[in-house]
Amino acid sequence: MTTFRPPGGGGTDDPGFGVYVHWPFCASKCPYCDFNSHVRHVAPDQERFVAAFARELRTTAARVPGRRVSSIFLGGGTPSLMLPATVGAVLDEIARLWTVGADCEVTLEANPTSVEAERFKGFRAAGVNRVSLGVQALDDADLKSLGRMHSVDEALRAVDVARRHFDRYSFDLIYARTDQTPQAWEAELRRAIAEAAEHLSLYQLTIEPGTVFEALHRAGKLKVPDAEMGRVLYDLTQQICSEAGLPAYEISNHARPGAECRHNMIYWRSGDFAGVGPGAHGRLTLGNGRVATSTEKHPETWLGLVEAQGSGVIAEERLVQEETADEFLVMGLRLAEGIDLKRYEALSGRVLDPERIAFLEGEGFLARLPGDRLKVTPAGFPVLDAVVADLAM
Repeated sequence: MTTFRPPGGGGTDDPGFGVYVHWPFCASKCPYCDFNSHVRHVAPDQERFVAAFARELRTTAARVPGRRVSSIFLGGGTPSLMLPATVGAVLDEIARLWTVGADCEVTLEANPTSVEAERFKGFRAAGVNRVSLGVQALDDADLKSLGRMHSVDEALRAVDVARRHFDRYSFDLIYARTDQTPQAWEAELRRAIAEAAEHLSLYQLTIEPGTVFEALHRAGKLKVPDAEMGRVLYDLTQQICSEAGLPAYEISNHARPGAECRHNMIYWRSGDFAGVGPGAHGRLTLGNGRVATSTEKHPETWLGLVEAQGSGVIAEERLVQEETADEFLVMGLRLAEGIDLKRYEALSGRVLDPERIAFLEGEGFLARLPGDRLKVTPAGFPVLDAVVADLAM
């Protein structure tokens, strides 16, 4: 099997090329989740899905040949429900179709309930060099209310297994949960930092449309902290993580310098990425410009489409110049490094209004950086949508 080494650096001028592979199955559906995930009482035919992944990869590679892959992300769903042989077959097909950089980051998402030492050993042998664990909380009562199937002890054992098999690992936590106090969140976050090697993803609980939590919230059966408390918890998160050497490099992601998730950086720097699997999205630069792709969400329907025509893509939109520039602005300003104004001008064909920039600087929401860069300040991040909307006018 192909051997991958842990990732190195990377500049913003070349965001890199990524491959995202979506495994759509979960053991159960969490009540807050709006991702494309499905529960099946009969285990999916992994050999059939491997063949379909390979075929859709081949179809995509024919459209964007000769690319150098700097990141591969196996997301879901729960990709750790895949067999190591399944993961290995997908990675080998990617390596056959494109040049995979020796420093390629290969991430696999895992739930603590599906973490087994032997399986992780198999994932490592298959070529995975980074794992991201869906821990979500370090409180058993809150784990239960979030619909998680693991306990705190199981989660920490999973982190330990990841630590023993991978040089790079990360885990997620959700905060601003029902009745969560700043004191409780501080204790939980400090405990998480003690377990984290280099990276944490920390998300405020949001009520997403179409979820069980939305129905409960609408019926008055689920309370979440108000905006004021959410801001207190956000500010506390930034303070504690910065003091611990894990500053935010993106609104919800914290890392030691150099340990940022390369795959997500491709998204936020508006790089190209292939999206493969049910419900996957992609951004590809073709001869006629940049296109946004999306595949069929329903797993078995996607499978049939790929077997019949080589791809499950059901929508493809050519992005006009303004859309490409707006996407670059929206995504890039999520990053602590900000955006290159010259690149924005090249993409959009126009300059951002100097008066609007000056006004937002004066309000403390924007700051200029050396090299003609623009970034959102810590004070601006909580109102990022408004800042971007003001700039894009």
